[in-house]
Amino acid sequence: MNDSENRNELVRIGLARLQSTQNREPRGLSGDPEADRYLKDIQNYPHIYVLACLMDKQIKAERAWLIPFEVCSHFGAFTMQELANLSAGQIESYFLEYKPHRFNKDMARVFYEGIQRIHTVYADDASRIWSDTPSSAAVVYRFLQFAGAGIKIATMATNILVREYHVPLRDYYSIDISPDLQVKRIFYRTGLVENTDDVNLIIYKARELYPIFPGVIDESCWEIGRTYCRPTDPNCAECPLADTCQKILD
Repeated sequence: MNDSENRNELVRIGLARLQSTQNREPRGLSGDPEADRYLKDIQNYPHIYVLACLMDKQIKAERAWLIPFEVCSHFGAFTMQELANLSAGQIESYFLEYKPHRFNKDMARVFYEGIQRIHTVYADDASRIWSDTPSSAAVVYRFLQFAGAGIKIATMATNILVREYHVPLRDYYSIDISPDLQVKRIFYRTGLVENTDDVNLIIYKARELYPIFPGVIDESCWEIGRTYCRPTDPNCAECPLADTCQKILD
């Protein structure tokens, strides 16, 4: 195996997965059919998607994607007009009582401030973040302006919009890979990076692999990491990268 083969295989898988999404509706993100109904409907409920992205921090992804639906259901407030009327105290009380997140006090603030930013900056229409066919850098920048949205969340949110919802952008250069635990593990075990102490190594390696859309390999890395390249007892024999991976398991 050489580095070129490893690069080509990851990009090939990523592009194939991207192509496979073009003729299907967005997949369920929360594991709950009713919650997914709102998450998929970014025409009428784009704020649900944005708020879910903001919750995706150091908890299982499916758990994070459920939180906006649970909050909305609790208050009977699904429209932005209804959500904007909720006070910071109401949202904090919900988070502290029902504990949907690991960091409930902090994430209550992120949730409230996210609602208020959509209300004041985007006139209750979160789709204005991406509806003007902006550059990928513009969309990432707009997500970064939300409280609690670091570069990982901002690029993930933009990537999913392109990959799952087929939102057209002017370009895809600024959609970087989101170096979560799965991505770090694959990049290290395949030999693409020598260590994962600095996430910038992973980000810039992904840019080298496919400069026009570095994040195209994000989902495939995530799924391979969860399904095959597990932290312990990895299933190397059935992994799609079996023929090219260096299998660095120490």
